[in-house]
Amino acid sequence: MQIYKILTADQWAELDGTGRFDGAPIDLADGYIHASTAEQVQQTAERHFAGQAGLMLAALAADTYGDDLRWEVSRGGAQFPHIYNRPLLRTDVLWARPIPVEDGVPRVPLS
Repeated sequence: MQIYKILTADQWAELDGTGRFDGAPIDLADGYIHASTAEQVQQTAERHFAGQAGLMLAALAADTYGDDLRWEVSRGGAQFPHIYNRPLLRTDVLWARPIPVEDGVPRVPLS
């Protein structure tokens, strides 16, 4: 199963350039890296990244994280994937794609 992390241009540059990303400010504040499923990621983009250009979508293999991946109730009672106890590594990324923005709305490119 793939899970997804939306990254700003600066965050992607950090991950791609250094090989690691410790988390966005909200991740650091909450103590884990927020991720989304395929069904959740478009709403996540609209809710938290509206109007932002230069976004990247990183696909991650859920089974890479073992016990560091926890499914926890979040928005609307849905179970969201959260990565604990480790950074994202560039080697974790299966693929990455730019997220186009149309009329201020990010359009997540899953297909």
